[in-house]
Amino acid sequence: YHDTAANGAHFGRNKTLHKIKQRYFWPSMYKDINNYIKSCILCAQFNPRRQKPPGTLKPIKPPDGVWQLVSMDFHGPINPTSQRGNKYIISFTDVLSKFVVTKAVRDNTAQTVVRFLKEDIIAKFGTPRCILTDNGTHFTSTITNELFKQIGTTHLYSTLYHPQTNGQIERYNSTMDAKIAALSNLHKTNWDDQLPFVTFNYNTSIHSSTKHIPFEMMYGRSPVLPFDHQDTNVTLSYDNEHVKKLNQFLSNLNEQAKCNIIKHQEQYKQHYDRNRSNPVYNIGDLVLVCIVKLQPIYYFQSSNEFINFRTSLIKRSVILNDISN
Repeated sequence: YHDTAANGAHFGRNKTLHKIKQRYFWPSMYKDINNYIKSCILCAQFNPRRQKPPGTLKPIKPPDGVWQLVSMDFHGPINPTSQRGNKYIISFTDVLSKFVVTKAVRDNTAQTVVRFLKEDIIAKFGTPRCILTDNGTHFTSTITNELFKQIGTTHLYSTLYHPQTNGQIERYNSTMDAKIAALSNLHKTNWDDQLPFVTFNYNTSIHSSTKHIPFEMMYGRSPVLPFDHQDTNVTLSYDNEHVKKLNQFLSNLNEQAKCNIIKHQEQYKQHYDRNRSNPVYNIGDLVLVCIVKLQPIYYFQSSNEFINFRTSLIKRSVILNDISN
């Protein structure tokens, strides 16, 4: 009854129950109809999901210091292509300090990743201990992993089809989009000219989760802005205890930032987990898996935002093994 086009057309429990109840009756009618509709594969595939996705939030423990865990990702392709021919932005974010390094590039190949790491990261900031990326071929290629082996960096991968694992850099990308669009010219073809200024202002502004300025945590000093040198009187001083004080200052900043991040994560987790289920799956259970193909194209619009288009594919799967053990 529920499955036929003329009688039920795959409508929900209440509508189906009301129709059948006017025509038929049996003792376990409500239970049988409810179970049948809950197990309908077509309804599960095509009906819009009203409730929050299952699963509670699992925050990532903040690292002990800067440059111990960093995130790297590509943003793009961006439309329009810049006047210099750049179509992508490669971003590099320190998980503790939230300090960001960005660069506009022409492509998202593994060669571009290697060149960016050598010239813009290692040569300027040193070698990070762990790098978290998604599973794109530019990050999983032989040439990229060979570089990681040479420099002694541990390469971590985010969970497939779960960009929230690398959410640190995803959030920065969303923040960056609107700012670049607001500063760019009418045709948005100079967005790569604005990228360094947006990145600098992000790094020199207080961060909501650490309660500190990323620039200070990275360099151990306050950033100097263009308008800060209005005073013509210059005083030079020398402190014999500078190195000791700097190390203590950075150590205190790191500890304060870790505490603030953990507190922020707890608050966000409490909000995220509200009205959200945490189902338990057993080996052999039949489940529906929604696979999202993330191949976005970003367009500048009059609203000064990038728009992300995505396609999805849904299929049935059987749980084979528990990977948490």
